[in-house]
Amino acid sequence: MNIHEYQAKKLFSEYGISVPDGKVAFSVDEAVDAAKSLDSDVYVVKAQIHAGGRGKAGGVQIAESVDEVRRHADELLGSQLVTHQTGPEGQTVRRLYIESGVDIADELYLSFVVDRAREGVVVMASTEGGVDIEAVADETPEKIHKVLADKRVGLAPYQARKLAFDLGLEGKTAFQAASMIGTLYELFTDKDCSLAEINPLVVTGSGEVIALDGKLNFDDNALFRHEDISDLRDESEEDELELEAKKHGLSYVNLDGNIGCMVNGAGLAMSTMDIIKQYGGEPANFLDVGGGADTDAVAAAFKIITSDPRVQGIFINIFGGIMQCDVIAEGVVNAVDQVGLKVPLVVRLAGTNAKEGRQVLDETDLDIVSADSMADGAEKIIDIVGVNAD
Repeated sequence: MNIHEYQAKKLFSEYGISVPDGKVAFSVDEAVDAAKSLDSDVYVVKAQIHAGGRGKAGGVQIAESVDEVRRHADELLGSQLVTHQTGPEGQTVRRLYIESGVDIADELYLSFVVDRAREGVVVMASTEGGVDIEAVADETPEKIHKVLADKRVGLAPYQARKLAFDLGLEGKTAFQAASMIGTLYELFTDKDCSLAEINPLVVTGSGEVIALDGKLNFDDNALFRHEDISDLRDESEEDELELEAKKHGLSYVNLDGNIGCMVNGAGLAMSTMDIIKQYGGEPANFLDVGGGADTDAVAAAFKIITSDPRVQGIFINIFGGIMQCDVIAEGVVNAVDQVGLKVPLVVRLAGTNAKEGRQVLDETDLDIVSADSMADGAEKIIDIVGVNAD
């Protein structure tokens, strides 16, 4: 789960991490009032969307007066902000963060991420703050400094100090940076984060260390013990189909292709997507109905797939273990009765009650193409979609 910058900074403040003064605004008048309440001669008007690259896309504007705040707020609110992370459709700006300006002497980079291969939290820091860290990693990887926090004892103070020194910091500035690194690690672990990033982490003219930006992502599987974090969810920033899937306990991720997939099991779902791509197709989604789904959940999954206008064909790939193939078949029939079948459908059923499942489908008047294997199913749906496209 992602949250907005202003929400991340509120959490930073609660943990004692220095951030500029700022207020969230949902209208132009609120933006103006927020600016008037700040003790500053320079203001920063920031679009709040769940995507990086806002600055390069014009989503971060400097204002030297309240009138300029009004103008920038009027331009940004309701606009579609397109960044390298939003895709060409962009995201609607529904809220702004009005922040006091900061005397920036240097821009740094700091992030925490879970490294599953090394079974720990990796802390990364770089002198190249305020730019795309991916480009730094590709072009000048030596400028990225890393330490791995021990999963048994956490991040040691000497590791935080090492990163501060690696950034070229000295004296009280180095001490502040090391303290901030340690504090952010505490927040990261307390709140079950999957990512924490400050870009840029700035050093002011007086040597103070301040989080000028803030990004926090959280492990969805741990939200049950963080009601305060769950309350920060902004569903307007999330994919509507993914939200609908969550209501039914389905694992769904919207993709850019045209072949809808319904599979049971995450591993089989990923394999299905891979084999579709191997045969020249593009999956429209990742959808795992799981091992305990009932006919209602399967019907909901089918409706979600068919509601995506990009889907030109559907491949249902079920290996019956805990999940029974006849349950999948009944769910599909129920869903088709409700929403209709407007695109080609290829079904591969194998395992528990596969024969009964095929019988359920055969007894309907649905136009279904049967497949004997994953490869057979992938080839058939790609061929059919390709013919229809021609």
